[in-house]
Amino acid sequence: MSRFIEGVSRSQGMLFPESLEDWIDEDNPVRVIDVFVDELTLGDLGFARVEAACTGRPGYHCCDLLKLYIYGYLNRVQSSRRLEREAGRNVEVMWLTGRLAPDHKTIADFRKDNGRAIRKICSRFVSLCRQLDLFADASVAIDGSKFKAVNNRDRNFTRAKMKRRMKQIEESVERYLHQLDSADRQEPSQALASRTGRLKEKIAKLRQEMQRLEGVQEQMLETPDRQVSFTDPDARSMATSGRGSGVVGYNVQASVDTTHHLIATHKVTNTGNDRSQLAPMSKKTKAALEVEKLDVVADRGYFDSGQILECDRADITVTLPKPQTSTAKARGRFGKQDFRYVADDDVYICPAGERLAFHYSTIENGLTLRRYWTNVCQACAIRDKCTTGKERRVTRWEHEHILEEVQARLDAHPEKMRQRRETVEHPFGTIKMWMGSTHFLMKRLKNVRTEMALHVLAYNLKRVMSILGVGPLMAAIRAQAMAA
Repeated sequence: MSRFIEGVSRSQGMLFPESLEDWIDEDNPVRVIDVFVDELTLGDLGFARVEAACTGRPGYHCCDLLKLYIYGYLNRVQSSRRLEREAGRNVEVMWLTGRLAPDHKTIADFRKDNGRAIRKICSRFVSLCRQLDLFADASVAIDGSKFKAVNNRDRNFTRAKMKRRMKQIEESVERYLHQLDSADRQEPSQALASRTGRLKEKIAKLRQEMQRLEGVQEQMLETPDRQVSFTDPDARSMATSGRGSGVVGYNVQASVDTTHHLIATHKVTNTGNDRSQLAPMSKKTKAALEVEKLDVVADRGYFDSGQILECDRADITVTLPKPQTSTAKARGRFGKQDFRYVADDDVYICPAGERLAFHYSTIENGLTLRRYWTNVCQACAIRDKCTTGKERRVTRWEHEHILEEVQARLDAHPEKMRQRRETVEHPFGTIKMWMGSTHFLMKRLKNVRTEMALHVLAYNLKRVMSILGVGPLMAAIRAQAMAA
């Protein structure tokens, strides 16, 4: 006779282990959290209430609350209310905190009040990884990704959104007024009166909404970036890779090690593009890894002449593609890449073999640019494929040789673009999956930075436990603490 595996009766008496220690095996990740936090000097990192006050009701030690948060972010439990619930039912949390059960307000206030110190904890673990030679190659990929804020898209206003919304209201009012005019020409009836009343109510509500939007517009135009968000004032509307889509949130920058996919540094901004982030992120990574030279690979969104020059002066080797902004190729004409520069003679050789000589220099947007052209273009047989003007002029930046070196590295190693995608997009995808569909739970930039630091710390912890193992990582943490 077939049977299923059956459980025991709920009324059956049983003996649980005598201590919580018996429930936690030696390879449980909570042991890493416990050792890592215990070896930190929390007072030096800036945590509040490290020492108990002599008067008043005793509070929770920041060590226990920090362990609770790291455990929560490591196990996709970021909400303070959910952490409160886990503290009362989760055996691992009971072991980690000594069966403490703080309320959700206490848990939430700890994260809000100790943001700067929590962000230092993330940097401290990166320093530990560096001491374990996990960043030995000094090669990273840099990228940015848009994360959603608490702010709904309908609670964010830009000039384009405002114009579109006002136009929709005006069209709706015009349509309802036209319907009222039609109703006036019909025979009076109770149904017609009811319909007319509803139309007047809709018109009144739309006019009230228009007045509200006019007030919002005045507030929006007073901001530097002509944008306002009402739920999270620091969140900004940003374009994403999907056509016609966007997100109200933050731009998270990350520098990821190409060998172990560990996040070396990260940064949360509310600037929608990456163009000004290459040099700051590269320098920050170099300082975090404490190396003399650094190899960086990024995508074309980071291409900026000044940023690349700044990296070159800091001994940071950059590899990234140049965006094609010229329309010459699309129109069937020769692009600048079809002209060859001869450094010894300081001339350009055009596709027809003519020499474009230097004529003068000019300064545009802070860059010194050199102009080259020749006077024989009008008699050239392939002029139609080159220019529509009297002569084809070529512009060269005074540090153009640095950009040419970047392009040469990319031509020699085209596989770096695939390596970049496989390296830096893996952490972003993993962290977004842990976050869930809502992404950030906190408001304001400083609090969002704290939340992201906890996610990065959890990600790096899980990666290192996968690389080294729980036991060796705990031994390394203890050894580093003793050496310090």
